[in-house]
Amino acid sequence: MSWTDERIQQLKDLWSQGLSASEIADTLGDITRNAVIGKAHRLGLSGRPSPIKKKPTRGATILALTERMCKWPVGDPKHQDFHFCGKPALNGMPYCAEHAALAYQPASGSKKRDEERNVGAA
Repeated sequence: MSWTDERIQQLKDLWSQGLSASEIADTLGDITRNAVIGKAHRLGLSGRPSPIKKKPTRGATILALTERMCKWPVGDPKHQDFHFCGKPALNGMPYCAEHAALAYQPASGSKKRDEERNVGAA
């Protein structure tokens, strides 16, 4: 396979349309995905965000929260970017698995002994 002017133009057109390197390779035929990526890089075609990496979600506002969403606050309530986690909450809990692990930690050994002493003394 060689890069003719016609194939280079076709690569540029498909790249600008947002096709993946695999889709471009299939369209051009007789070329690998890596060859497409290499040629695009050498041509200086603009990079694009990976379709695999998802953009982080901002979470949920107080008005968007439902009982099934994690209500862990994120950021400073005084700032404009303040929000709540918004991931799916565990059944019967206000938080997702990650935040429930932070919120509900087992008592340490010395705390348990102190609590046991106080129960017996009452």
